[in-house]
Amino acid sequence: MLLAGGQGSRLYALTSKIAKPAVEFGAKYRIIDFPLSNCVNSGIDTVGVMTQYEPLVLNEYIGNGQPWDLDRAYGGVHILSPYQGKVKSSWFEGTANAIYQNLHFMQMYKPEYVLILSGDHIYKMDYSLMLKAHKESGAACTIACMPVPIEEASRFGVLNTNPDGSIYEFEEKPKKPKSNLASMGIYIFTAEKLFEYLQLDEDNPESSKDFGKDILPAMLHAGEKMMSYQFTGYWKDVGTIASLWEANMDLLGEDPKFDVSDDTWKIHSRNPLAPPEYIGDDAKISDSMIALGCEIHGKVEHSVLASNVVIEKGAYVKDAVIMAGTVVKSGAAVEYSIVDEEVVIGENAKVGAPKDSGLGLDEKGKGIAVIGRNTVVEPGASVAPGVIVDAMKKVK
Repeated sequence: MLLAGGQGSRLYALTSKIAKPAVEFGAKYRIIDFPLSNCVNSGIDTVGVMTQYEPLVLNEYIGNGQPWDLDRAYGGVHILSPYQGKVKSSWFEGTANAIYQNLHFMQMYKPEYVLILSGDHIYKMDYSLMLKAHKESGAACTIACMPVPIEEASRFGVLNTNPDGSIYEFEEKPKKPKSNLASMGIYIFTAEKLFEYLQLDEDNPESSKDFGKDILPAMLHAGEKMMSYQFTGYWKDVGTIASLWEANMDLLGEDPKFDVSDDTWKIHSRNPLAPPEYIGDDAKISDSMIALGCEIHGKVEHSVLASNVVIEKGAYVKDAVIMAGTVVKSGAAVEYSIVDEEVVIGENAKVGAPKDSGLGLDEKGKGIAVIGRNTVVEPGASVAPGVIVDAMKKVK
């Protein structure tokens, strides 16, 4: 069960018109590709994707699930949206309520175990190994986690564990964390236990309908056996401007921090309809990812360019993420920025500033300029470092 209905408000303009899991990533992917690919690579063939906020692009992208081999007569991928029932109808009120509203979907397949994921993280993980550990422990719930710097732990749900990995306390974003083991938002439940606690939570009028705040503490309080599963690979929560930019940059270099070209664990995606990329005589490209359909005549350094991006002669792009269909006109400069889909950067316009300009980088992406989709930056206009321009605007 894949939770993909969040707004992603900390991505500001990038999610004003689409759900966070539908945001482009790494030149040819969308964020949702990573958990979906992990599922199919782990041998999971039935996936329910819960959508709610601005679902159009995400629903269309997932389609029948064919790119991930999830277009199946039995099982496969299913888009699960809020619906009107005979007794009650409502939006998903929290992560736990979203799963509860789809109890009938899960029960239809009579599962022994249920995997619950967030749809907005970048990582490669074999869930079958986590399931094996869950079965061997006999736990009611196993939570994937990884160590983070203790000063960052308050941003996450934190697991306090015994030496054998069993969990004795779960704290949701504590002000003073006792441990640096951060929950990755990946849970495996024994199905009957999940169904039991979802119903108890739904019947509790005081509940906020959230796994971290309600379901997991309730299970611990009831004495259920809960285990941690430590993950040691690359994992990035791309819920902020800064983390999204950083994760894209982690794909670059001869020895990238995160390798999407690994043939042993393919990341599947719905490929755009685009011709091969074209590199002009005057183009200069270094340490960058260039997707199909791109037309490069200018200079591109240490950047990630999605499909059908055009960089005209005399234009300069550095330390930037440029999403599909964007055009950077002659003489324009884009530095230390994220530019969304179908944007036009006019002649001699300036977006952002050099990364080493001393503006720093914080959770909100201070210093990173952001341009929302379908925006026009008019010729000669400037977008200052750290400025966020919402979608469908004109910058003069």
